[in-house]
Formats: sequence, C-alpha cells, structure tokens
Amino acid sequence: MKQSLSASSVAAALALVAVSQTASADTVVKIGHVAPLTGGLAHQGKDCENGARLAVEEINAKGLVINGQKVTLQLDAQDDAGDPRTATQAAQRLVDDNVVAVVGHETSGTSIPASKIYSDAGIVQISPAATNPTYTRQGFKTTYRVVATDEQQGPALANYAAKNLSVKTVAVVDDSTAYGQGLAVQFEKSAKALGLKVVSHDATNDKAVDFRAILTKIKGENPDAIMYGGMDATGGPFAKQARQLGLRAKVLAGDGVCTSSLKTLAGTAADNVICSQAGRYFEKMDGGKDFEAKYVKRFNQPIQLYAPYTYDAVYIIVDAMKRANSTEPAKILAAMPATDHKGIIGETAFDAKGDLQHGVISLFGYKDGQKTLIEEAKM
Repeated sequence: MKQSLSASSVAAALALVAVSQTASADTVVKIGHVAPLTGGLAHQGKDCENGARLAVEEINAKGLVINGQKVTLQLDAQDDAGDPRTATQAAQRLVDDNVVAVVGHETSGTSIPASKIYSDAGIVQISPAATNPTYTRQGFKTTYRVVATDEQQGPALANYAAKNLSVKTVAVVDDSTAYGQGLAVQFEKSAKALGLKVVSHDATNDKAVDFRAILTKIKGENPDAIMYGGMDATGGPFAKQARQLGLRAKVLAGDGVCTSSLKTLAGTAADNVICSQAGRYFEKMDGGKDFEAKYVKRFNQPIQLYAPYTYDAVYIIVDAMKRANSTEPAKILAAMPATDHKGIIGETAFDAKGDLQHGVISLFGYKDGQKTLIEEAKM
C-alpha cells in the first residue's frame, strides 16, 4: 500500500513537472523572409535580410507574450536569387514551414508571382521594396508593401528631370523585368505629359554586362538624359559604359540603382546618376541614425537601401499579432488592415489594396561616389 501511494505520488509529481515545463516553454513562431541572397543582387538581398533579422533579435531580447504565452520569433530566411521561378519555390517552402507571415520579396518580378502562393495559404506578405503597382492590384487580401509605387516614383523622376535639370529630350532603357519595365513605362508616360520628347525606348535584360550597342545608338540620338529601369548590378555598368563612350546625358534611375554600392559598380560615373527611392532616406527617418549605428555594429557593413523597411515590416507583423492576441496566420491577416504603426520609416497605414496611405519619394545624386539626398517629395 505504501509502495502504491509512493508510486502515485511520484507519478503526480512528474505530471506536475511536465505541465509546468509545457506552460513555461516558449512557442516558436516563424516569420519568413525572402530576397536574392545569391547572384548580382545578393548585396541588396542580404541588406533586407539583415534588417529583418535585427528586428527579430530585438523583439526576442525584449520578450514577446501573445495570449499569455511567451513567444520566440524565428526568421526563416530563403533565397529567391532574384528569379521569378525560384521565388515561387521559396514561397512554397515557407508555406510548408508553417510561417505565420512573410517579409519579402525584394523585387517586383519575384513578389508578384510569389504573392498567389501566399494568398492561397492565407499568409500575410509585406514587400519592403516591390514598387510595381500590379503587386497589390491582383485582388489578394494578403499583399502589403511599405514603399511607394512606380506610379509615384516614375512621375517624381520625370518631374525632377524637367524642372530641375531642364531636360527636353530623353532616351529610355529597361531591363525587361516587372520592376524595370514597369518603372520605365511610368516614367515615359509622365515625361510625355510634361512635354519631354522620348527619342527612343530600348530593352536589355537583367543579366546583361555589355550595353555599348544600345548606348552607341543613343549617343547618335543625343538626348539630354537617359532613364534606366533596372537594378544597380546592371545600372552601374550601364552608367560606367555611357561615360566611357562620351555620352553627356544624365542617367536617371529608380530605387533599384539607388544603393551605396553604386560607387563600386559605376566608378566615377556614379556622379552622373540621379536616382529615386520609394521611401524616406534613413538619415531623415526619426531614429534613423540610431538604427544605422545598431545595424553597422551588428553586421559590420553599411545599409544598402531597404534594411529599415524590412526591420519595420517585422514589427508591423508583431503589432498585428498583439492586436489579434494570436499567432494564427488568419487572425494576423484579419488584423492587418487596421495597422497604424509608427516605426523607423515613419507612420505606416495601409489603404484597401495594401499600399501605403502616405508615400514619400526621395531623390538622390552622388558626389564623389557618396549618395546624397537632393529632395523629398510627398505623394
């Protein structure tokens, strides 16, 4: 009898310990991140991943409790190599990994095809950098972005060229991607509306390294400016070869070109580039300098472009979790439309499509290879 009571007591004690351990165990919640971590855009992709990782590490260090349960965030980082097909495969891996939300993808050409996979799974997708308007116009309730669109970025570039650079004629070149082509089309439309003459519109591709044939043709057209729709991996060499061929035209470009790596990619020709960013420059953000210091200390490298945006995107997802009092994807998604988050990039509130209600376009030049803010335009 004594042995039976003793065994029962031990069993009860063990059960209590098991319950206690279960109650105190953290719930691990995965947030996905996708960007190009290999290929020509790897420096931009890693920058985005670093911003998201910094946010996850901070939130875990502070402690996060949702519905009475301690939560530990885990960043599930995937590489889409900047390729649309690879992007859909990465998206499916994240769905299979049971992430509750996704920060990504970086480019429009990867964000758009991946978005249907997240929509079908009912998982929030916040792109930190996709600017093609199509991304949020597919009828999906899951698509959000924390940057302005090319319908704002293209006109801002065209307006600056016409009014500040006295441009009368412009040649347009795009890299045939959803991003580059989309931005180029929006720029061309705005340029024509402002009375600029578009002398030509040529297409290259996002793997090109030699632009001399296109540039030689453009040199014969003698435009005041050349608008290049693409990323810095090709935009840098494009600007460099334009200078080598003796073109006098300014090179205008969007946010894909507007990175701290342009000096390396374009050499001294970086000083001939005027580019836009579909958001506020981190130096102008409230807390931007502190963020930069934290980022450099943690990763020992400068901010490329959109790290502050991925950082805020993680916090926006966590804010939705808190308001939903849940880590279930469906409840996080339901909480997203009411987002009103004040973070590094400013106030983030979304319209019915998932676009920002308050977009900002920043315009930059380069001086001795250093990116320098020219002006901000509220859209």
